[in-house]
Amino acid sequence: MIEESILVVDDEARMRKLIKDFLSNKGYHIIEAEDGEKALEEYEKNENKIMLILLDVMMPKLDGWSVLRQIRQTNKEVPIIMLTARGEEQDELFGFELGVDEYISKPFSPKILVARVEAILKRVSKNENEVKNYGGIEINKEGRTVSVDGKQIELSLREYELLTYLVENENIALSRDKILNSVWNYDYYGDSRTIDSHVKKIRHKLGKKGKYIKTIRGVGYKFEVTGK
Repeated sequence: MIEESILVVDDEARMRKLIKDFLSNKGYHIIEAEDGEKALEEYEKNENKIMLILLDVMMPKLDGWSVLRQIRQTNKEVPIIMLTARGEEQDELFGFELGVDEYISKPFSPKILVARVEAILKRVSKNENEVKNYGGIEINKEGRTVSVDGKQIELSLREYELLTYLVENENIALSRDKILNSVWNYDYYGDSRTIDSHVKKIRHKLGKKGKYIKTIRGVGYKFEVTGK
């Protein structure tokens, strides 16, 4: 039986121990890495059992961005939470472009960290045996896959959740605040341009079907199948 694990990457031993202690108490198995190179080594060795990655941004040898890029080249689905002391909006937008699922700024409450980890894992593990088609966009909730005219496309966890939320609220104008609260699942204090960045990437991946995601000026977005 494969023991599912969380990969914790941080150059501070004290921080790794803190995270490990709290997550271990919740029954999670932890794999540690003290720098970017070690992170990729552990990831390649344990890819089939890593269910989530906690990744520090500023590290020796290879920073978090570089690690993120390399992992996302082959795996778009494993949830990645970035640990950062910066808190700069532009950095967060950059990270979301690369495929970050969530940010946690240092210093943070270990209990909040655990809550966010569990929230993401809960969403990933939902087993909903349902396939729906929205104007040629097929969403398989059991397999957590999206296909456009029969061809599967790759979406990050956050992109998948955002697209699913939009299509499930078809023909309803959704404000950016409502989208943030519903998709990000808790209060998010960053710039709402985060949503714009995700929508841009989703539209690109949907190709011609990207036009179904309408921009509602001064409000937000609406999913509406046109040209039936």
